[in-house]
Amino acid sequence: MTRAAVVYNPVQGSLDALRLAVAEQERKAGWAATRWYETSREDAGTSAANAAAADDPAVVIVAGGDGTVRAVAEVLHGTGIPVALVPTGTGNLLARNLGIPRGDLDRCIAAAFSGETRAVDVGVAELEDEEGRRRTSVFVVMAGIGLDAEMAERTSALAKRHLGWFAYVTPIARSIIANRLFHLDYRIDEGRVRSARAHTIIVGNCGTLTGNMLLIPDAVVDDGLLDVVMMRPTGRFGWARIGTRLTIQGIARRSRLSRRLLRDAPDLRMLAYAQGTRLEARFESPHGIELDGDGFGLVVRVRIGIRPKALLVCVGHPPVDEAPMKLR
Repeated sequence: MTRAAVVYNPVQGSLDALRLAVAEQERKAGWAATRWYETSREDAGTSAANAAAADDPAVVIVAGGDGTVRAVAEVLHGTGIPVALVPTGTGNLLARNLGIPRGDLDRCIAAAFSGETRAVDVGVAELEDEEGRRRTSVFVVMAGIGLDAEMAERTSALAKRHLGWFAYVTPIARSIIANRLFHLDYRIDEGRVRSARAHTIIVGNCGTLTGNMLLIPDAVVDDGLLDVVMMRPTGRFGWARIGTRLTIQGIARRSRLSRRLLRDAPDLRMLAYAQGTRLEARFESPHGIELDGDGFGLVVRVRIGIRPKALLVCVGHPPVDEAPMKLR
Protein backbone atom coordinates (compact mmCIF):
# COMPACT_ATOMS: atom_id res chain seq x y z
CA MET A 1 0.00 0.00 0.00
CA THR A 2 1.23 3.51 -0.77
CA ARG A 3 2.86 5.26 2.18
CA ALA A 4 5.18 8.17 2.98
CA ALA A 5 8.25 8.30 5.18
CA VAL A 6 9.52 11.17 7.31
CA VAL A 7 13.18 11.77 8.13
CA TYR A 8 13.29 14.41 10.82
CA ASN A 9 15.75 16.26 13.00
CA PRO A 10 14.22 16.16 16.50
CA VAL A 11 16.03 19.33 17.57
CA GLN A 12 14.35 21.57 15.00
CA GLY A 13 10.68 22.41 14.66
CA SER A 14 7.48 21.17 16.28
CA LEU A 15 7.07 17.42 15.85
CA ASP A 16 3.46 17.50 17.08
CA ALA A 17 2.40 19.95 14.37
CA LEU A 18 4.29 17.95 11.76
CA ARG A 19 2.58 14.70 12.77
CA LEU A 20 -0.85 16.31 12.60
CA ALA A 21 -0.18 17.79 9.15
CA VAL A 22 1.12 14.48 7.79
CA ALA A 23 -1.80 12.52 9.25
CA GLU A 24 -4.29 14.89 7.63
CA GLN A 25 -2.72 14.57 4.18
CA GLU A 26 -2.31 10.78 4.34
CA ARG A 27 -6.00 10.52 5.32
CA LYS A 28 -7.05 12.68 2.35
CA ALA A 29 -4.86 10.67 -0.03
CA GLY A 30 -5.96 7.30 1.34
CA TRP A 31 -2.37 6.25 2.06
CA ALA A 32 -1.14 3.85 4.74
CA ALA A 33 0.30 5.19 7.98
CA THR A 34 3.50 7.15 7.48
CA ARG A 35 6.71 5.76 8.94
CA TRP A 36 9.05 8.02 10.93
CA TYR A 37 12.85 8.00 11.09
CA GLU A 38 14.80 10.19 13.51
CA THR A 39 18.27 11.59 12.86
CA SER A 40 20.88 11.75 15.62
CA ARG A 41 23.80 13.89 16.74
CA GLU A 42 26.18 11.30 15.31
CA ASP A 43 24.34 10.86 12.00
CA ALA A 44 22.74 13.79 10.18
CA GLY A 45 20.30 11.57 8.32
CA THR A 46 22.15 9.02 6.18
CA SER A 47 21.16 6.03 8.33
CA ALA A 48 17.58 7.27 8.67
CA ALA A 49 17.34 7.79 4.89
CA ASN A 50 18.69 4.29 4.22
CA ALA A 51 16.11 2.81 6.58
CA ALA A 52 13.35 4.84 4.95
CA ALA A 53 14.40 3.87 1.42
CA ALA A 54 14.42 0.19 2.36
CA ASP A 55 10.63 0.41 2.85
CA ASP A 56 10.15 1.75 -0.72
CA PRO A 57 8.07 4.82 0.20
CA ALA A 58 6.23 6.93 -2.36
CA VAL A 59 7.93 10.03 -0.91
CA VAL A 60 10.40 10.89 1.83
CA ILE A 61 9.54 14.05 3.76
CA VAL A 62 12.68 15.73 5.13
CA ALA A 63 12.12 17.94 8.19
CA GLY A 64 15.37 19.66 9.08
CA GLY A 65 18.05 22.02 7.88
CA ASP A 66 20.52 21.90 5.01
CA GLY A 67 22.64 19.20 6.65
CA THR A 68 19.68 16.84 6.95
CA VAL A 69 18.63 17.51 3.35
CA ARG A 70 22.20 16.86 2.13
CA ALA A 71 22.40 13.56 4.04
CA VAL A 72 19.07 12.35 2.63
CA ALA A 73 20.04 13.43 -0.89
CA GLU A 74 23.23 11.39 -0.53
CA VAL A 75 21.08 8.27 -0.21
CA LEU A 76 18.07 9.03 -2.40
CA HIS A 77 19.52 10.73 -5.49
CA GLY A 78 19.27 8.45 -8.47
CA THR A 79 16.68 6.18 -6.81
CA GLY A 80 13.57 7.87 -8.23
CA ILE A 81 12.16 8.32 -4.71
CA PRO A 82 11.14 11.98 -4.38
CA VAL A 83 11.86 14.12 -1.34
CA ALA A 84 9.62 16.80 0.11
CA LEU A 85 11.22 19.61 2.08
CA VAL A 86 9.95 20.93 5.40
CA PRO A 87 12.56 23.63 6.09
CA THR A 88 13.22 24.02 9.81
CA GLY A 89 16.94 24.90 9.97
CA THR A 90 18.88 28.16 9.71
CA GLY A 91 19.68 28.36 6.01
CA ASN A 92 17.20 26.05 4.25
CA LEU A 93 18.96 27.03 1.05
CA LEU A 94 17.62 24.40 -1.35
CA ALA A 95 14.10 25.24 -0.19
CA ARG A 96 14.77 28.97 -0.68
CA ASN A 97 16.08 28.44 -4.20
CA LEU A 98 13.04 26.34 -5.11
CA GLY A 99 10.58 28.82 -3.63
CA ILE A 100 9.48 26.44 -0.88
CA PRO A 101 8.36 28.60 2.07
CA ARG A 102 9.56 28.23 5.62
CA GLY A 103 6.72 28.55 8.10
CA ASP A 104 3.96 27.17 5.86
CA LEU A 105 3.85 23.61 7.16
CA ASP A 106 0.51 22.70 5.56
CA ARG A 107 1.70 23.76 2.10
CA CYS A 108 4.95 21.82 2.44
CA ILE A 109 3.19 18.63 3.48
CA ALA A 110 0.50 19.02 0.80
CA ALA A 111 3.31 19.19 -1.76
CA ALA A 112 4.61 15.82 -0.55
CA PHE A 113 1.29 14.16 -1.39
CA SER A 114 0.55 16.07 -4.61
CA GLY A 115 2.81 14.13 -6.97
CA GLU A 116 4.27 17.30 -8.58
CA THR A 117 8.06 17.05 -8.62
CA ARG A 118 11.06 18.87 -10.03
CA ALA A 119 14.29 17.05 -10.88
CA VAL A 120 17.31 18.98 -9.57
CA ASP A 121 21.03 18.51 -10.04
CA VAL A 122 23.28 16.99 -7.38
CA GLY A 123 26.90 18.01 -6.94
CA VAL A 124 29.50 15.33 -6.25
CA ALA A 125 32.73 16.20 -4.41
CA GLU A 126 35.71 13.85 -4.41
CA LEU A 127 38.00 14.98 -1.58
CA GLU A 128 41.63 14.07 -0.88
CA ASP A 129 43.46 14.91 2.36
CA GLU A 130 47.17 15.27 3.18
CA GLU A 131 47.54 11.53 3.79
CA GLY A 132 46.13 10.69 0.36
CA ARG A 133 42.86 9.41 1.79
CA ARG A 134 39.90 9.97 -0.48
CA ARG A 135 36.18 10.12 0.07
CA THR A 136 33.17 11.18 -1.97
CA SER A 137 30.12 13.09 -0.79
CA VAL A 138 27.29 14.96 -2.47
CA PHE A 139 25.79 18.43 -2.07
CA VAL A 140 22.67 20.10 -3.43
CA VAL A 141 23.43 23.77 -2.72
CA MET A 142 27.16 24.46 -2.72
CA ALA A 143 30.71 23.50 -1.81
CA GLY A 144 32.88 26.17 -0.18
CA ILE A 145 36.61 26.55 0.44
CA GLY A 146 38.01 29.45 2.45
CA LEU A 147 35.64 31.82 4.26
CA ASP A 148 32.60 29.62 3.76
CA ALA A 149 34.37 26.57 5.20
CA GLU A 150 35.54 28.66 8.18
CA MET A 151 31.96 29.73 8.80
CA ALA A 152 30.84 26.10 8.78
CA GLU A 153 33.61 24.93 11.11
CA ARG A 154 33.65 27.82 13.61
CA THR A 155 29.96 28.58 14.00
CA SER A 156 28.21 26.33 16.50
CA ALA A 157 24.86 24.72 15.81
CA LEU A 158 23.52 26.41 18.94
CA ALA A 159 24.55 29.86 17.71
CA LYS A 160 23.02 29.23 14.29
CA ARG A 161 19.78 28.02 15.83
CA HIS A 162 19.37 31.04 18.11
CA LEU A 163 21.03 33.81 16.09
CA GLY A 164 20.46 32.73 12.49
CA TRP A 165 22.50 34.76 9.99
CA PHE A 166 23.99 36.93 12.79
CA ALA A 167 25.91 33.91 14.08
CA TYR A 168 28.22 34.28 11.07
CA VAL A 169 29.17 37.91 11.72
CA THR A 170 32.21 37.13 13.90
CA PRO A 171 33.89 34.56 11.60
CA ILE A 172 33.23 36.78 8.59
CA ALA A 173 34.78 39.81 10.31
CA ARG A 174 37.85 37.85 11.41
CA SER A 175 38.36 36.43 7.94
CA ILE A 176 38.00 39.82 6.23
CA ILE A 177 40.45 41.48 8.61
CA ALA A 178 43.05 38.74 8.13
CA ASN A 179 42.40 38.56 4.35
CA ARG A 180 44.62 35.51 3.89
CA LEU A 181 44.81 34.38 0.27
CA PHE A 182 45.81 30.85 -0.69
CA HIS A 183 47.40 29.47 -3.85
CA LEU A 184 45.74 26.87 -6.04
CA ASP A 185 46.06 25.24 -9.43
CA TYR A 186 42.74 24.48 -11.06
CA ARG A 187 40.94 23.72 -14.28
CA ILE A 188 37.32 23.62 -15.39
CA ASP A 189 36.21 20.77 -17.65
CA GLU A 190 38.96 20.08 -20.21
CA GLY A 191 40.40 23.59 -20.08
CA ARG A 192 44.03 24.34 -19.35
CA VAL A 193 45.38 24.30 -15.80
CA ARG A 194 45.49 27.79 -14.30
CA SER A 195 47.13 29.16 -11.17
CA ALA A 196 45.49 31.70 -8.88
CA ARG A 197 45.43 33.18 -5.41
CA ALA A 198 42.04 33.39 -3.74
CA HIS A 199 40.41 34.03 -0.41
CA THR A 200 37.26 31.99 -1.01
CA ILE A 201 36.03 29.59 -3.69
CA ILE A 202 32.41 28.56 -3.95
CA VAL A 203 31.09 25.92 -6.33
CA GLY A 204 27.36 26.44 -6.49
CA ASN A 205 24.39 24.46 -7.64
CA CYS A 206 22.13 27.24 -6.34
CA GLY A 207 22.57 31.00 -6.50
CA THR A 208 20.99 32.33 -3.30
CA LEU A 209 22.90 31.67 -0.11
CA THR A 210 22.61 32.39 3.61
CA GLY A 211 21.10 35.77 4.44
CA ASN A 212 19.14 35.68 1.17
CA MET A 213 22.29 36.87 -0.61
CA LEU A 214 22.39 36.32 -4.36
CA LEU A 215 26.00 35.25 -4.81
CA ILE A 216 25.79 33.38 -8.12
CA PRO A 217 23.23 35.02 -10.44
CA ASP A 218 23.71 32.49 -13.26
CA ALA A 219 23.14 29.40 -11.12
CA VAL A 220 20.10 27.27 -11.98
CA VAL A 221 19.41 24.21 -9.88
CA ASP A 222 18.55 21.94 -12.84
CA ASP A 223 20.73 23.16 -15.74
CA GLY A 224 23.36 20.40 -15.47
CA LEU A 225 26.09 22.96 -14.74
CA LEU A 226 28.19 24.05 -11.79
CA ASP A 227 28.84 27.73 -11.21
CA VAL A 228 32.20 28.65 -9.72
CA VAL A 229 32.90 31.98 -8.03
CA MET A 230 36.35 32.95 -6.82
CA MET A 231 36.74 35.81 -4.34
CA ARG A 232 40.18 37.45 -4.48
CA PRO A 233 39.92 40.85 -2.76
CA THR A 234 42.83 43.22 -2.25
CA GLY A 235 42.43 44.44 1.29
CA ARG A 236 39.35 45.83 3.02
CA PHE A 237 38.56 48.15 0.13
CA GLY A 238 38.30 45.08 -2.08
CA TRP A 239 35.86 43.50 0.35
CA ALA A 240 33.80 46.68 0.30
CA ARG A 241 33.57 46.49 -3.50
CA ILE A 242 32.57 42.81 -3.34
CA GLY A 243 29.91 43.63 -0.73
CA THR A 244 28.53 46.40 -2.89
CA ARG A 245 28.38 44.12 -5.93
CA LEU A 246 26.54 41.40 -4.01
CA THR A 247 24.07 43.93 -2.67
CA ILE A 248 23.36 45.17 -6.20
CA GLN A 249 22.89 41.59 -7.39
CA GLY A 250 20.31 41.04 -4.67
CA ILE A 251 18.43 44.16 -5.72
CA ALA A 252 18.79 43.26 -9.41
CA ARG A 253 17.00 39.98 -8.84
CA ARG A 254 13.83 41.98 -8.18
CA SER A 255 14.31 44.95 -10.51
CA ARG A 256 14.67 44.92 -14.29
CA LEU A 257 16.27 48.36 -14.25
CA SER A 258 18.90 47.21 -11.75
CA ARG A 259 19.58 44.13 -13.85
CA ARG A 260 20.30 46.37 -16.83
CA LEU A 261 22.67 48.51 -14.77
CA LEU A 262 24.41 45.39 -13.45
CA ARG A 263 24.92 43.95 -16.92
CA ASP A 264 26.40 47.26 -18.08
CA ALA A 265 28.73 47.58 -15.09
CA PRO A 266 32.42 46.75 -15.61
CA ASP A 267 33.65 43.30 -14.55
CA LEU A 268 34.83 43.06 -10.96
CA ARG A 269 38.11 41.14 -11.15
CA MET A 270 37.95 40.46 -7.42
CA LEU A 271 34.78 38.39 -7.99
CA ALA A 272 35.51 36.00 -10.86
CA TYR A 273 32.84 33.64 -12.25
CA ALA A 274 33.10 30.51 -14.38
CA GLN A 275 30.74 27.70 -15.40
CA GLY A 276 31.20 24.05 -16.33
CA THR A 277 30.47 20.46 -15.41
CA ARG A 278 33.68 19.72 -13.49
CA LEU A 279 36.19 21.59 -11.35
CA GLU A 280 39.53 20.09 -10.37
CA ALA A 281 41.76 21.96 -7.92
CA ARG A 282 44.98 21.35 -6.02
CA PHE A 283 45.97 23.51 -3.04
CA GLU A 284 49.48 24.48 -1.97
CA SER A 285 48.51 23.88 1.66
CA PRO A 286 45.55 22.03 3.23
CA HIS A 287 42.30 23.97 3.35
CA GLY A 288 38.93 23.32 4.90
CA ILE A 289 35.93 22.51 2.75
CA GLU A 290 32.22 22.55 3.50
CA LEU A 291 29.31 20.96 1.68
CA ASP A 292 25.89 22.51 2.27
CA GLY A 293 27.08 24.05 5.52
CA ASP A 294 28.72 20.92 6.98
CA GLY A 295 32.49 20.89 7.48
CA PHE A 296 34.39 18.06 5.79
CA GLY A 297 37.86 18.71 7.15
CA LEU A 298 41.10 19.71 5.40
CA VAL A 299 41.81 18.81 1.78
CA VAL A 300 44.71 19.28 -0.62
CA ARG A 301 42.86 18.24 -3.77
CA VAL A 302 39.22 18.26 -4.91
CA ARG A 303 37.33 17.09 -7.96
CA ILE A 304 33.78 18.39 -8.09
CA GLY A 305 31.26 17.26 -10.70
CA ILE A 306 27.52 17.25 -11.32
CA ARG A 307 24.84 14.58 -11.69
CA PRO A 308 22.11 16.29 -13.74
CA LYS A 309 18.54 16.06 -12.46
CA ALA A 310 19.44 13.21 -10.12
CA LEU A 311 17.12 14.16 -7.23
CA LEU A 312 13.35 14.55 -7.39
CA VAL A 313 11.95 17.28 -5.13
CA CYS A 314 8.24 17.78 -4.47
CA VAL A 315 7.15 21.29 -5.38
CA GLY A 316 3.37 20.97 -5.23
CA HIS A 317 2.87 23.02 -8.40
CA PRO A 318 4.66 23.42 -11.73
CA PRO A 319 7.77 25.56 -11.06
CA VAL A 320 8.03 29.00 -12.66
CA ASP A 321 11.65 30.06 -13.06
CA GLU A 322 12.94 33.58 -13.24
CA ALA A 323 15.51 33.78 -16.01
CA PRO A 324 18.98 33.91 -14.46
CA MET A 325 21.12 37.00 -14.93
CA LYS A 326 24.09 36.47 -17.23
CA LEU A 327 27.17 38.28 -16.06
CA ARG A 328 29.52 37.07 -18.73
